[in-house]
Amino acid sequence: MQESINQENTEKTVFGFWVYLMTDCILFATLFATYAVLRNNTYGGPSGYELFSLPFALSETLILLTSSFTCGLAMLAAHAKNKKKVLAWMGVSFLLGIAFLTMELKEFTHLVHEGNSWRRSGFLSAFFTLVATHGLHITAGLLWMIFVVIQLLRKGIICVTFKRLTCLSMFWHFLDVVWIFIFTIVYLMGAI
Repeated sequence: MQESINQENTEKTVFGFWVYLMTDCILFATLFATYAVLRNNTYGGPSGYELFSLPFALSETLILLTSSFTCGLAMLAAHAKNKKKVLAWMGVSFLLGIAFLTMELKEFTHLVHEGNSWRRSGFLSAFFTLVATHGLHITAGLLWMIFVVIQLLRKGIICVTFKRLTCLSMFWHFLDVVWIFIFTIVYLMGAI
């Protein structure tokens, strides 16, 4: 009886989290639409073609996609009730997330240092807003990882920690999907 109640509770939580992710989808869709409208509004300033380094953005993409893979491996380990492997894969995911965020901040710092901040044009304002919103989500995901790892260390893999790990994994994979759209629409299309 208790197991079925926990299973039902987990399913409701996961469904509720899917609903949250759909609202986040709306947020990002709005930011993508804004970027699409302002993409060519450079007001004589540089465009994405002149500003973005495609190899750098590709490196960011590969790092984030690898972190999604390692997060998936952590979930497989959680299903197998292997706490040690869950912690190891979450640690790798965390480090890759930090590497991605560091690269993003490096790109922002470089752009601002060169005089290409969000104030220069509508294009740059939309770019910084879209990419920084994703970066804030990555930051929230990294903080969440710390919280979940602490709970796993203290309590082990129980129903509550498994549920939280599941939601974190969904969130992290969602951020990878959003980044693929950012890479494609902002960086690849900007390079064309």
